[in-house]
Amino acid sequence: MCDDAIRTARRSTQRRARPGPRRTGRVGLGLAAALAAVYALTLGGCAGEQATTKVAYADRVLVKKSERKLQLLKNGKVLKEYRVALGANPTGHKMQEGDKRTPVGDYVLDWRKPNSDYHRAIHVSYPNAQDQQLAKALGVSPGGSIMVHGLPNYVTSPVVRAEYQRRDWTNGCIAVNDQEIEEIWRMVRDGTPIRIQE
Repeated sequence: MCDDAIRTARRSTQRRARPGPRRTGRVGLGLAAALAAVYALTLGGCAGEQATTKVAYADRVLVKKSERKLQLLKNGKVLKEYRVALGANPTGHKMQEGDKRTPVGDYVLDWRKPNSDYHRAIHVSYPNAQDQQLAKALGVSPGGSIMVHGLPNYVTSPVVRAEYQRRDWTNGCIAVNDQEIEEIWRMVRDGTPIRIQE
């Protein structure tokens, strides 16, 4: 929109700058002032548009496993919602490494990996103290490296990538498409709490 307005103002200036009888006096000065005003308003409008593209940061993330939804929340209001893929064995809490379950509980999105094998990835702070206690009581390793991430980089076929979005396929992570993880990456800061529920 800004570019169109600038081009229109330039065309208008060029038309008036063509050779012809020279005009002087108040009309010429008035025309110059009007064109200057158009440029100022146009550029001011562009600056205003750029200033309004602020990122709305989520203050909480909610994952509803049974609904395959991830929601970005701000003051209890849903900012964005995404369909997710979960671990290949999605029902129930993650009990141990290799069970292909997505954990259930309250965690924190504590760090991120820009060059992930899955486009981008944001780490979920699993296992927490309770998860570690449970795994110890069972005599197993709780596992780890649970992330919110995009699709695998090695899958390049659009048909196969679309199929990944229709089924649970991760080892316990929460997956969205690459465009969505880019958006989540911008809207979620390190330290944001995430609740994962059945």
